[in-house]
Amino acid sequence: MSRDTFLKGALILTVAGIVVKLIGSVNRILLSRLLGGEGIGLYQMAYPIYLLALSVSSAGIPVAISIIVAEKIALGDYRGASRVFRISLVVLAATGLLFTFLLYFGAGWLVENHIVRDPRAYYAIAVLAPAIFFVTILSSYRGYFQGLQMMTPTAVSQIVEQFFRVVTMILFAYLLLPRGIEFGAAGASFGAAPGAAAGLLVLIYFYWRGKSGFQHQMNHQPLINQESGVSIITRIVRLALPVSLANIMLPVVSSIDLIIVPQRLEAAGFSVEHATELFGYLTGMAVPLVNLPTILTASLAASLVPAVSEAFTLNNSQKVVQRTKTAMRISNLITIPAFVGMWLLAEPISLLLYSTPNAGTSIAVMSIGVFLLGIHQVSTGVLQGLGHTAIPVVNMAISAVVKIIMSWILTAMPEFGIKGAAWATNADFGVAAILNMYFVYRYVGFAMDIKDTLRAFFAAAVMGGAVLLTYDAAMVKLLHNSLATLVSIVVGGAIYGAVLLLVGGVSARDIERIPRVGAKLASILRAVGILRR
Repeated sequence: MSRDTFLKGALILTVAGIVVKLIGSVNRILLSRLLGGEGIGLYQMAYPIYLLALSVSSAGIPVAISIIVAEKIALGDYRGASRVFRISLVVLAATGLLFTFLLYFGAGWLVENHIVRDPRAYYAIAVLAPAIFFVTILSSYRGYFQGLQMMTPTAVSQIVEQFFRVVTMILFAYLLLPRGIEFGAAGASFGAAPGAAAGLLVLIYFYWRGKSGFQHQMNHQPLINQESGVSIITRIVRLALPVSLANIMLPVVSSIDLIIVPQRLEAAGFSVEHATELFGYLTGMAVPLVNLPTILTASLAASLVPAVSEAFTLNNSQKVVQRTKTAMRISNLITIPAFVGMWLLAEPISLLLYSTPNAGTSIAVMSIGVFLLGIHQVSTGVLQGLGHTAIPVVNMAISAVVKIIMSWILTAMPEFGIKGAAWATNADFGVAAILNMYFVYRYVGFAMDIKDTLRAFFAAAVMGGAVLLTYDAAMVKLLHNSLATLVSIVVGGAIYGAVLLLVGGVSARDIERIPRVGAKLASILRAVGILRR
């Protein structure tokens, strides 16, 4: 297996992320129809506990291992990279086993102490325990391959894991449902274990497939003093702990939203039922939609971590800046038009996806969060690659405080209402992004290129005008919101790309970096005279 450039790696992870999302969407539809609201409720009582256990046991481990492995490979220390993987595998196997037993035997305690309110959720919690063991080991393999800058194993394992997870969830839920709704929910929960085991088998296959080549590299490297096992474990914990804390913070902030937003909407004069409805539009419809365009930026961040770590280890500051600049430009080129399109077509998109225009208000306000979240994710990847994994967590904590204060104040104002909570979430993303960028500038010397960013905004503005005209014309002729919205999005995308090329927002080098088709596409565009060098 060959190493990927960080852009190719990001593209591979993006494609995998899209496939995983699509499979997950099918799963939600089928599972909801099979179990109904009550069964899904029992499943949802168990799953957050499982995610919390994973956050403590293994979240952050892939990032930590990828950083250290990338450092070792940059220095030509293949034995050291292999040693990091083997030590992490042993430690994580023990950790995974510990948390598997804790969750299994702690399920009854959670129910008995009314932390989980419905005792029927016991089975759904208990059967999730084996998945923790497999996922924890899985994280070690993924960190290892990402450190080698080989993203294909991770991508394939993600798709296989999700596929087997969904198939087994639906199968066991269907088979066990006749015994009672609690057993149907438990069957759905159990699917996490076979899915993780399937993903792990894929990674083991890739590992053994590349083992002979890696062994050859180890046999021909000069003798290098190896880092002690204690030192490796200490570094993994030090790097992984902040990332784990960040993962834990996300559900914590969501829980705070659950407490604050409905309560403050009631203070603004909304009834309990209306406040719950508005909260659903924001958290259940607008927020997931905002997260969709950032599949690419999240993949860029994951691919950027080992790439930056490698360049930083070799003291190649120019390459660190160049990779940061490339990732940030691509992020902006994707998130800026997504923000503008989502803002202008908020109600039509809400009607298309959710069969109601009422989420449009939250979607429109939250659309700017796409742009801000992209900056935050990429800058987090850079800081993690530099080994400063604690900085993004501190910045997230500061931004969370800002969000809570703004949610408390703005949501209670009748003129803002749910828009106040949406603006508070945007502020959360924005403060975290600005703080991250300050530290990126401090450590790397990189600041966003204002001219490039303005070009993207100009192209997006032209696109926005075309989108509105197209939607109005399509509604007159087609008289169908879904078709009009889809046509507008396609036309808008084409206009954005064309204007971006004309104003020099994309260079020949950018096009050439697109895997497989880049060189040929660049030559065609150069031949017709619309591509700058």
